[in-house]
Amino acid sequence: MTDILIEHGTVVTLDPQRRVIDDGAVAIRGDRIAAVGTRAAVAAAGPFETTIDARHMVILPGLIDCHAHAGHGLVKTLGGDDGDAWYRACEAFYTRASSPDFWGAEAALAALERLKFGVTCGVSLFGGGDSILRTDEPVYADRHCESVRKVGIRTFLAVGPCRPPFPRRFVRRREGAAETLEVGFEQQLATSEAVARSWHGAASGRINVCIVSPTLRREHLEDPKLTASARAELLAQAREARALSRRLGSLFTQDGHTRGSVAFAHAELDLLGPDVLVSHSTDLGDDEIRVVAETGTHIVHNPSAIASIRGRCPVPELLDAGASVVLGSDATAPDRSGDMFRHMQQCMHYHRRHFRDPDVLPPGKVLEMVTIDAAHALGLGDEIGSLEVGKKADVVLVDLFKPHTFPFQMPLHRTVYFANGSDVDTVIVDGRILMRGREVLSVDEGATLDAAQREAALALERSGLEGLTDPRPGLWGASRY
Repeated sequence: MTDILIEHGTVVTLDPQRRVIDDGAVAIRGDRIAAVGTRAAVAAAGPFETTIDARHMVILPGLIDCHAHAGHGLVKTLGGDDGDAWYRACEAFYTRASSPDFWGAEAALAALERLKFGVTCGVSLFGGGDSILRTDEPVYADRHCESVRKVGIRTFLAVGPCRPPFPRRFVRRREGAAETLEVGFEQQLATSEAVARSWHGAASGRINVCIVSPTLRREHLEDPKLTASARAELLAQAREARALSRRLGSLFTQDGHTRGSVAFAHAELDLLGPDVLVSHSTDLGDDEIRVVAETGTHIVHNPSAIASIRGRCPVPELLDAGASVVLGSDATAPDRSGDMFRHMQQCMHYHRRHFRDPDVLPPGKVLEMVTIDAAHALGLGDEIGSLEVGKKADVVLVDLFKPHTFPFQMPLHRTVYFANGSDVDTVIVDGRILMRGREVLSVDEGATLDAAQREAALALERSGLEGLTDPRPGLWGASRY
């Protein structure tokens, strides 16, 4: 770390006054922001070891992605939009075809993608939704966290037991040998606790762990094939996972909520609260919107996800009710990236089209949803999410000296409406410059890509699913597959 002056940029502070400062500057000393203001005022506090000229750039707090999936980076596009085929690949890769090297390579790739898109902090569920999580042994999560630590961004790794039935079958791969394991709920819960105790708060607080549990709906318990004891066990397992998050003092998250499941989680399981992230949450009724607001639960809206095609998260209605709503990428597969600029734009157009009203979700609001609002949802509102004196120095510079963002006026609007992740020029996390001029400084980008390619090819070979890379019939010439 060094003392840094970023000057001559337009500073979008996201502070309580939402100041936007032309010809502004941000001073960093150590891992904290030391000054924010006009260039003349901040530069006078020098000298500084490093000066960054941010002319024609917008200076933002680091972006935050509140919902994504570890593992997905090596499964993107497989099956060519056939959802069932893609889920089969996830299940095969995550349970039988992956080694610790797979999880290390995928984590490095996904963290590198986030870094290059200006995403300095994100939540990653450790596997395929709430169904298949690689929590049979801690070694896989260990490799994930080690890789993210090297890249240098912040992460919340969500670990927890798979969706029943148990035991789950996994294949352990070490040095060419393969061993099949039958793993029950208690072992997966114990693994999750071990990972949390090893990594929660590690790397000077940049690595954190939260607990995830499968989303339950009333219809799950009404399955006629379930015995009374099996129903009781399902409920008990959800409560045990939530109790673990409370015992650890960590966040709790669930994936894939829709109408009825939020009310069920509250009334039947007592899962909700201000330390909870609930993703998707499509087609919620008025009673569920009220429950979310009253409990302080945070909704993670993923506007680019397939779930948002099949249903709609009522974001404006939730906000009007006083609920907290933040954005997630649901990335990096099957058909979406970790570019939060893309998801901000998708969010605005998605809800404006629903209401047929271009005044819905102004650009300032959606920027809040990936910065200061997201920071509060993660319990880090006093540390990150805005450019304020004393906060952690997580800073992103977005280059607007481009045809698609020029002329340089109304920089906030130009950034949210027109910028994309590839316009991010410089990224600083904890006062450390991780990327400058699009060059990554923390890890070898080429080596990271090579390792990802190698592990993806190995997983395809081990699973016997090479055919999922073939073009799907109906790709060309018709309005649908």
